[in-house]
Amino acid sequence: MVGITGFGAYIPKLRLKRESIVDANKWLNPGIASLAKGERSMSNWDEDPITLGVEAARDCLSINERSLIENIYFASTTNPFADRQNAAIVATALSLNSNIMAMDVTGSQRSGTTALISALTSLDNNSDNEKLCIAADKRLTRPGSTQELTYGDGAAALRVGNGNNNEIIADLIDFYSFTDDFVDHYRPANRKFDYYWEERWIRQEGHIKLISNAIINLLEKTNVPAEEIDHLIIPVISRGTPQVIAKNLSINPEAITDNMQINCGDTGVAHPLIMLISVLEKAKPGEKILVCGFGQGVDTFLLETSKEITRYQKNNGVVGTLLRRRTEKNYIKFLSFNGLIDMERGMRAEQDKQTALTTLYRNRSFLLGFNGGKCTKCGTAQIPKTKICVNPNCGSHDSQLDESFSEKKATIMSWTSDQLAYSLDPPAHYGMVQFEGGGRLMTDFTDIEHDEIKVDMPIRMVFRIKDLDEQRGFVRYFWKASPAK
Repeated sequence: MVGITGFGAYIPKLRLKRESIVDANKWLNPGIASLAKGERSMSNWDEDPITLGVEAARDCLSINERSLIENIYFASTTNPFADRQNAAIVATALSLNSNIMAMDVTGSQRSGTTALISALTSLDNNSDNEKLCIAADKRLTRPGSTQELTYGDGAAALRVGNGNNNEIIADLIDFYSFTDDFVDHYRPANRKFDYYWEERWIRQEGHIKLISNAIINLLEKTNVPAEEIDHLIIPVISRGTPQVIAKNLSINPEAITDNMQINCGDTGVAHPLIMLISVLEKAKPGEKILVCGFGQGVDTFLLETSKEITRYQKNNGVVGTLLRRRTEKNYIKFLSFNGLIDMERGMRAEQDKQTALTTLYRNRSFLLGFNGGKCTKCGTAQIPKTKICVNPNCGSHDSQLDESFSEKKATIMSWTSDQLAYSLDPPAHYGMVQFEGGGRLMTDFTDIEHDEIKVDMPIRMVFRIKDLDEQRGFVRYFWKASPAK
């Protein structure tokens, strides 16, 4: 038997009030006022699908569990790189073994479910290792569009195994998929925004007809009556569509899972998996979960929770990451963070940000994996790792072993709020952080308000964008300090 052995989710801390979008655009399109209720998740300027995916994976995997991962699937339709393996960046940031297989899965809104099915069905019965499936999206939208109001940013991560040496919390009963080039929307390679076709056509000929057909085939394949489905996950935002499908197929309407439109928005390829995690967080043993993914065909798969679901030690998950929030009402900031408005940045922004790729590669363990060193002679921990121990009473040469700092607890030793240094979100905050067990580092702060920062404040390290080289189109990543709560 194969199935899910762990899960994690990440939704950005910022939540943009939809009424702020409506207030700025209703002069042109009064009809969007009907979508003003609630909020959508909004990435900070230094977040993208890679950083979102890393956070979801950290929520899914402890530092000790990462050595068990033999494959990583990274699903996204908004990858930062078209020709550089995005999954490899995620794997390096997580300090996964270098002998793993990494794969980018893209090109369709069902990439997340396709990646998860691929991970589940490719498990080796003779191996104790696990596979990691991550789905993340940060989709750009045309200002004033319906998509700007209904989209959101987020990521999900699921760990899968075969049960040999792993505790399966949800068994895979079976899956059914088919491919059909039904075009509800598309985005050309040289365009920023999705183009959508007529809503009624999408609902009737796409969602209702195609998803229903896939569910019927899955239930026939598994010989499971529709009445036995406890949770139905259909990640579409069109009102009433899941209810129509459930009614037509005799599925209990109470099984329909909340699509999280009020407090998050549609997170793209991650959304069916985020909805799945929201179900797993509250599920009881023996419940059947039917998951659908839509996009140029349909993926469906059926899971049944095991008794291990009650013992599973959850981290933040969907519930926790939704609680960690900060309301944002500044619509111009949202446009600026997403590069949708050309703001005056001043002369301090005029600098060459070329990344030396040789230096990046040689120091990838520190820059991406955030690994320091620990002296085998005196036990001193330090970051970055150096040839000579920093302990003045030791000074040993070549005595340090790699030491991961990404999950260490830390506090702020000193901080500066700099209004002169260039930042996409001024003022720039940076300072010295002290790690539990030893080690200090001067670093940038993110997701922090000026009135909350203070000495001895607990922080956690997060993987973020350090710089954007707009001239060459390169994204440079590093770790920043963020409030622990």
